[in-house]
Amino acid sequence: MTLLSLIFALGLEQIRPLGNRNRVWLLFIRYANHLERNLNAGSNRHGVFAWLIAILPPMLLSVAVYYGLRALSPVLALLWNVFVLYLTMGFRHFSSAFSEISLALAEGRELDARQALSRWTGQPSSELSVNEIARLAIEQGVMDSYRFVFGTMFWFVLLPGPSGALLYRLSQMLYQKWGSRPLTEDRFGQFADRAATWLDWLPVRLTAASFAVMGDFEDAVYCWRSQARAWGDYANGILLASAAGALGIRLGDPLKQDYTVKFRPELGLGDEADPNYLRSAVGLIWRSALLWLLVILLMSVASLLG
Repeated sequence: MTLLSLIFALGLEQIRPLGNRNRVWLLFIRYANHLERNLNAGSNRHGVFAWLIAILPPMLLSVAVYYGLRALSPVLALLWNVFVLYLTMGFRHFSSAFSEISLALAEGRELDARQALSRWTGQPSSELSVNEIARLAIEQGVMDSYRFVFGTMFWFVLLPGPSGALLYRLSQMLYQKWGSRPLTEDRFGQFADRAATWLDWLPVRLTAASFAVMGDFEDAVYCWRSQARAWGDYANGILLASAAGALGIRLGDPLKQDYTVKFRPELGLGDEADPNYLRSAVGLIWRSALLWLLVILLMSVASLLG
């Protein structure tokens, strides 16, 4: 049922993509804002309490509905899994922006590519060259593929029903709302930051290993071990370094933004990232996702035979 749920959810998401600003997530954001207004006293323990109140009820409800439907019919439980996965994961959360940038660069519409990249990443892009646009698009695509596909998939497989997918997606949303703030200003989001780090520890490394297996293994492992820590966010550094090594390109490097040079460490080996590598990056992500589905299939077969 786990594998079928993932396949059906990914297929449905390809046919009818669901954006981040859908009503379900907007409702949760309003709920998170309500919790913060009423519970934020600036201390870590209040942040822990708010995080638990925000996360645990949806998880427990999803498990209760799953087992209740499973008692009636496995098909109903499967449909429930597909519905929750449809809300929490999918390639189209980022691939539409990626495709828009790739097409604009292929047709020589650099201004349109810059505007699409700025909408996607929230970063200024008016001064970026064509290769810098491609580089940032690959970086954002790799990170979003992890957040919306691999991270969610890992926790869905690990926990009962669709509770793992909800746990990961909601924790990511709370991290963006509460955990990304400087601790000197407010310690309310400290636990949201730590929880996101804990939930990412293993799936980040499995995703990076998948990139290595489906690309240039030796370079991916070398870049992971030697370059990832130089990146500001170590988890993102692992993903980007392994993806760059697997593709045989260089990511990171300085960028011209806001009329200054933004210095960033070099990630990867080989050629400079250019628009020709956009499709290669998409192919690496898809091959890695298929590898995960194959592993889940083998685990399911082994479980049945056992």
